[in-house]
Parts: sequence; C-alpha cells; structure tokens
Amino acid sequence: MAREVVLQPGELFFGKEDVVLKTVLGSCIAITLWHPEQKQGGMCHYMLPSRRNPSTMLDGRYADEALALLLQAASHYPAPIHEYETKLFGGGNMFTEPQYAQSDHNVAAKNIQAAWQLTRHLGLDIKAHHLGHSGHRSVLFELNNGSVWLHHHRLPHQWESRE
Repeated sequence: MAREVVLQPGELFFGKEDVVLKTVLGSCIAITLWHPEQKQGGMCHYMLPSRRNPSTMLDGRYADEALALLLQAASHYPAPIHEYETKLFGGGNMFTEPQYAQSDHNVAAKNIQAAWQLTRHLGLDIKAHHLGHSGHRSVLFELNNGSVWLHHHRLPHQWESRE
C-alpha cells in the first residue's frame, strides 16, 4: 500500500518510494518529474511566478525557486535531469468575471507562463500538461509508475452583460 503525501503550496517531495503525491491547485502550478527507468520522481507546488526580493534561502512558493528546489532534490539521485519526464498542471482562473481573466493581475496566466519558460530554459521534456481554463484541479501522482491522475473542477460561466 502506497504512502500518501499531501503537498500544500510551497511544498515539494522527491523520492524513490511507493508514494502517492496529492495536491489541489487553483491558480497554482504543480510540476512533476519522473524517471521511467529509475522509478523515481517528485512534484513541487508553487503559488507565484517569482518574488521581487529573493533571499539566499529558496522558497518553494515561487516558480523559479520551487523548480530549483525540486532539481536540487533530484540531484541526490543518479540520473541526469534531461532523462526525466516532466508534466505541468494547474493555472486555473479562479474568477468568472471577464475583467479578471484579461487582467494584468491574472496570477494563473503568469504562473503558466513561468512554468513554460522555466522548463523550456532547462530543456525538460514536457510529456503532458493540463493548464489554464477556470476552476481548480485535484492531482494524484504515483511515484511507482509515473501516472498522474487529474480531476478538473470547472467553475460555471456566470458572465453577465453589464451594459
């Protein structure tokens, strides 16, 4: 029986154990890494693309730092990072009003952009992704086989004309 680990925003897990990682994502993003031959992997869950004044301590709540922490954890295992399969999830718009979806303050869109930029910069192989739209997602990641299960809870479209 696999052990369950629930990740909150800013947390990550990496290992080579019989573990099922679980998280719930709204505008946040989860990045998974899995090595198909070594049967090891992990996931990070970040809230924001970056912070204005980073410190010397990495903070998993921010995309760039969360991915750095995940890669740091992966470096303790004998496999080059380019051999891992990467999957991206989340970035749901949590507001149904159109002014938030198109806003410069759309955190979900900025989180998605950060995920693509960071993974492309590292040359990671994106095997699957489920990003954007409205609502939140429940994610289960099985480390013993690399399967990711997702349930997308969409928000109803309640946009109204305000003329």
